[in-house]
Amino acid sequence: MSLIKSISGIRGTIGGKPGENLTPLDAVQFASAYGKWMQEKFPGKKLKTVIGRDARLSGPMIQNIVQNTLSGMGIEVVDLGLSTTPSVEMAVTGLNADGGIILTASHNPKQWNALKLLNDKGEFLSAEDGKKLLEIIEKEDFEYAPVDELGKIEAYPGGYINEHIEKIINLPEVLTEKIKNRKFKVAIDTVNSTGGLAIPVLLEKLGVEYDCMYCEPTGDFPHNPEPLEQNLTAIMEKIKNGNFDLGIVVDPDVDRLALIDENGQMFGEEYTLVAAADYILSKKPGNTVSNLSSSRALKDISDKYGVEYHKAKTGEVNVVEKMKEVNAVIGGEGNGGVIYPALHAGRDALLGIALILSHLAESGKSLSQLKNEYPQYYMSKNKMEVSPDFDLEKIIEYFSGKYPAAEIDTQDGIRIDFENSWVQVRKSNTEPIIRIYSEGKTQEKADELAMKTMNEIKSIT
Repeated sequence: MSLIKSISGIRGTIGGKPGENLTPLDAVQFASAYGKWMQEKFPGKKLKTVIGRDARLSGPMIQNIVQNTLSGMGIEVVDLGLSTTPSVEMAVTGLNADGGIILTASHNPKQWNALKLLNDKGEFLSAEDGKKLLEIIEKEDFEYAPVDELGKIEAYPGGYINEHIEKIINLPEVLTEKIKNRKFKVAIDTVNSTGGLAIPVLLEKLGVEYDCMYCEPTGDFPHNPEPLEQNLTAIMEKIKNGNFDLGIVVDPDVDRLALIDENGQMFGEEYTLVAAADYILSKKPGNTVSNLSSSRALKDISDKYGVEYHKAKTGEVNVVEKMKEVNAVIGGEGNGGVIYPALHAGRDALLGIALILSHLAESGKSLSQLKNEYPQYYMSKNKMEVSPDFDLEKIIEYFSGKYPAAEIDTQDGIRIDFENSWVQVRKSNTEPIIRIYSEGKTQEKADELAMKTMNEIKSIT
């Protein structure tokens, strides 16, 4: 079906032919290249890496292949087993490892899996490092250790989830006692993945009563795992017919957070970061960052506090690099990904939950009341399948010429900013598609702008 190799890792569907799908052979090749990259970065050092996975069905098979390949290169492996992406990221530094691998295809359906690669800081590889790794794969430039130098594989029970949660609880911005006093009751949907292991632990420590849907980490996703409104009808109905303060939804690897208000209405994944930033900026003002596919609302919140807002290319590594460059106090992506460097430099739904609950507890407001205080924007998120020879530069040239008076940004495809709206066209990093995102003051305006853009793309390609 599909195999995508990029600087951020390898992603594909399980089964089929090597080089076309994510097969055992592809997993060995990519793990070997990662091991070689680590050896070149830390020459002569006895290396250690951590490996964790979400609950998808192919996880045990892929993990056994990857960690035994690294062992065969003489690299010690800490087997975290079932974990979350942010927990694995924090385990890299917490366990003094030289790198890490997360086995997850994030929001993709269950037939997909991926290897997401981390450096010794627990952050995704930079573009430069990712390029080096792809060159190693191309040359098949790796070799394996003799029998006396094989790396040990040791299990680390709990996936570093408890340690991760403890660090969240200890943040001064997380108001545990105030949260307990609010006596929140929440509904949860963790799509039968590792959020079901982590979120209940966090909520119990915060004194929050919860009702958990799809919380067994079987990997058999009960619905499309991307936390978008059209996929969340069951939990929305549950809240409408129950007595809950809010709903909490995460993707399979727990780095994206979507919220549902007390009326069973979507809070909007774009507003997860906005609300978290509003709370953090009220306590420690500083610069903010989101990617070019994210809502203008974060800029408006930044303006409210008199701080600078910056745009980054799509992709967590790009947002993190921009955050470091401008010394941002908070940032992330409009897909529900909150990054708070005071904890670690990665998207973290568990952190997002703790910050949002603290915000609600301190303000005394409901989630719907909070949403009504923010600038109201509406997004239209669309995608189009494209051929391998799709010419994005032709699209950029066309729209740049058509809208010479608009604000044009071409660092990630093309984004065209108008007075009360914007539209972006960019190639996906994870699928053979282009994404067309737009935003306006009404849903109709956003949809209209996206449809107009898609029709123009079809007419010139």
